[in-house]
Amino acid sequence: MKNVLLITICILFFTACKQDADRGDRAEVAVNEDFKELLNNYYEERLQLYPLNATAEGDNRYNDLLPNFLTDEFKAKEVQFFTDYKNKLVSFPDDSLASGQKMSKAVLAWECDRNLDRSKFREDLYPINQMWTLQLSIGQLASGAGAQPFKTVQDYDNWLKRLDAYVAWLASAEIRMREGIASKQVLPKSLIKKVIPQLASMTTSNLDEHLFYSPIKNLPKSFDALDKERLISAYTKMLTEKVIPAYQQLHDFMNTEYMEAGRTSSGIQGVPNGDDYYAYSIKRYTTTDMSANEIHQLGLSEVARIAAEMEKVKNQVGFKEDLRSFFDHVRAKKELMPFSDPNEVIANFNAIHEKMKPQIEKLFDKKPQTPFEVRRTEAFREASASAEYNPGSVDGTRPGIFYVPIPDVSTYNMYSDEDLFLHEAIPGHHFQISLTQENKELPKFRKTLWYSAYGEGWALYTESLGKELGLYDDPYQYFGMLGAEMHRAIRLVVDTGLHSKGWSRERAIQYSLDNEAESEASIISEIERYMANPGQALSYKIGQLKIRELRAKAEKELGDDFDIREFHNQVLETGCVPLALLEDKIDNWIEHQKK
Repeated sequence: MKNVLLITICILFFTACKQDADRGDRAEVAVNEDFKELLNNYYEERLQLYPLNATAEGDNRYNDLLPNFLTDEFKAKEVQFFTDYKNKLVSFPDDSLASGQKMSKAVLAWECDRNLDRSKFREDLYPINQMWTLQLSIGQLASGAGAQPFKTVQDYDNWLKRLDAYVAWLASAEIRMREGIASKQVLPKSLIKKVIPQLASMTTSNLDEHLFYSPIKNLPKSFDALDKERLISAYTKMLTEKVIPAYQQLHDFMNTEYMEAGRTSSGIQGVPNGDDYYAYSIKRYTTTDMSANEIHQLGLSEVARIAAEMEKVKNQVGFKEDLRSFFDHVRAKKELMPFSDPNEVIANFNAIHEKMKPQIEKLFDKKPQTPFEVRRTEAFREASASAEYNPGSVDGTRPGIFYVPIPDVSTYNMYSDEDLFLHEAIPGHHFQISLTQENKELPKFRKTLWYSAYGEGWALYTESLGKELGLYDDPYQYFGMLGAEMHRAIRLVVDTGLHSKGWSRERAIQYSLDNEAESEASIISEIERYMANPGQALSYKIGQLKIRELRAKAEKELGDDFDIREFHNQVLETGCVPLALLEDKIDNWIEHQKK
């Protein structure tokens, strides 16, 4: 009897201790108002530092500003900004912060460290390339169809001021590229060749055909006659006396002196400090400490795995030749190129959306309120563009837009359209970015952060949800999903090959042709994209594999208690974060669910 009583007392004592411990686990530190103010100050000061970001977010306070970020003064200002905030974080120990604030502190520390790392390299010597740089994003704004508003007279005047600053930036770009020539830090010739026609298209003297004149061709009818007359005169003068001559000068420089100095090497390894810059880029884009060689080997392994899955589809459709021949078959299959009008391509994507709508509820119980549209990519950048998603404004007044390049509709191959919609639109980037922006629990600075490993990793992960969403019932569309995943696996191989193993552009192109069904023109554009931005292409597969790993872990440890909708909530609700922070969050969620 005494033993039974002793056991009972021990059980009661253990239960009480566990309850106390559980209550301790649940005890939440109150929101630190001083830290909350710090995060808000960071957000506001960052918008002033980068006013184009403010415009993209729908904040119109700085629409007339464009700092010249190629100057030494601006770079010093950046370093001071991130150094100051890194130092301020030290004043807030973790035990003084609420749990969500701890995550924000870790994210802000990462931001400061990576931007300070970036300041050690001369990115300013490469101010222009064919894919990523300011002359392209300014073109989108100038078209009147982007984030820069053209609704009021003040909007039109704001753009004139911003254009003045842009003309100064174009002049600075030439100065920096001349420095690059002197220090042998220049673009590969193959990329320079792609920039030349982009610049040439902006030198036309026919204003009715000039992209930058688009806002004048769409003047609101509500403007009075005097304002219309003044703006027409001002825009005409701005283009003929400043913008067009600036583009002509830069075009002539890049087409002669810069082209002559262009390097024949393809990867960043071929420039001073190239290896260090690539190591920085890997950390920046993957948010991991992986080495170039680790990533290269992982890529080779993934290429082999996906190729085996592709063989199954090839056999399913009864194709008797080898996989390389099947790629050619898919590239050239006329039934997969059924369109004669670009609007038919857009309509097909909208039909895919309608097909999957009934299944969305099974995987997602939170859906964004931000509107969504599919649009054709603007003509001025269509030839070199990939399909992409442009986020809506933070307040939801501007829709999220899925841009589709259709340079030649007669050769547009639709075999991967279902997969592409999942990635770029729903539930890929549109769900992920819009839900982040709409999340009232996140501080403002985290609503528009972008880490490719998380953001692109999520989008690639969602491609694998196609069958669960009622898609991929056509084997060619499923092959399109495998092809897209293969494309991202190939990126691990060719990006590291180009930038750390001395691969040439031609070797990278051939490797891609040998292992995927993309057209040669598309592959060339992709390889040159990787050349222009080392490391960015690694983020997709690294992020996808981590999210897959976390889902598999949760499914295994939670068993019947695993809820796919709640897992997706957990991944999406934090917004973009470095992968290590996401892993910690999911691990904590799993443990909490077990309790």
